[in-house]
Amino acid sequence: MLSLQSQTDARWLAMVAEHLDELLIDHAHCEKKAAGVAMNLIFHYVEDDELCREMATIVGEELEHFALVRDLLARRGIPFRRLKPSSYGARLHELIRKQEPDRAVDRLLVASLIEARSCERFRLLAEHVADAELRAFYAGLFESEARHHTAYVRLARHFASDATVNQRLAELSAIESQLIAEGDPLPRMHS
Repeated sequence: MLSLQSQTDARWLAMVAEHLDELLIDHAHCEKKAAGVAMNLIFHYVEDDELCREMATIVGEELEHFALVRDLLARRGIPFRRLKPSSYGARLHELIRKQEPDRAVDRLLVASLIEARSCERFRLLAEHVADAELRAFYAGLFESEARHHTAYVRLARHFASDATVNQRLAELSAIESQLIAEGDPLPRMHS
């Protein structure tokens, strides 16, 4: 369902256990960035009505999630601040081809993989975090992230055939799995 070729290993869960506050701050930043990605897709592909409608919904949901994480931080007395991001997103975005319609396909598929990894990690948090509030919080976010992943893959098919999209998704997913395996020293949602 999620188009991921690997699963998160125990290293990430151990990092989360040691740096939960920082992970929550990073999660808020990820939701903000996800809203920005969807908004940029509206600007670039304004003539695609279905894409614009779907992205408008995703922008709203991502901003709602951003507000929910900010509220969670406030309740816990964790000040929201800038964080150095992991290299994961930037490295995936470097794979986006420059010429249309390949660029549209890649932008949508990279977004789909980021959503898929978030979905997988939210499930892990819901299953492994000791804090009951956080378990419930992440269980509640899982479904929308899976829906976003599916929407991005479906919309990529507006720009290329099913076979082309499936092949490119497999290629990008293999690279995404390598990035996750390499990890990142920072305790981040995608490290």
